[in-house]
Amino acid sequence: MNILLQPKPRPGQLVLLGLLAGLLLAAPAAARAAGSHEISVTNHITIPAHAKWNPKFWFGNLDDPVPPADYRPADHNRVHKWYFRNPTHNFTFYVIGIADKKFRRAGHHPADVFNPHGGWNYAVCKYKWARLPFVSYQRHKFSFYLGWRERGNFGLKLNW
Repeated sequence: MNILLQPKPRPGQLVLLGLLAGLLLAAPAAARAAGSHEISVTNHITIPAHAKWNPKFWFGNLDDPVPPADYRPADHNRVHKWYFRNPTHNFTFYVIGIADKKFRRAGHHPADVFNPHGGWNYAVCKYKWARLPFVSYQRHKFSFYLGWRERGNFGLKLNW
């Protein structure tokens, strides 16, 4: 007799799958729903297309290349730690993101990452033909977001 054991999904895996499904299915529909708003986002930086194809550019931080004076002032490795803090800044903002483009963002609270009253926030960044979804949820100490944020950069965060 053969016994086939199939692993049961953990509750955390089910939550993550549910959130991903919500992002892909619910965010665009929710952004079109009654009560949604639309804003225009104008970014003032221009990145040449050839720079975006260079992997060296992906691992930089064009917006903040040098750490501010108040970032670990007594640490001898502060510059090194600054780069490891967000090593793919340019990639998430300018390669897969649209932070260097003018675009529209529609949703319940399009200018915010999280709903100011707590709970769900859905939005869609609209750039030419592309529709880039965003979903976030915040309640008490739990916060989550996935998608293209209010500045056009891609992000993922999960805190509890």
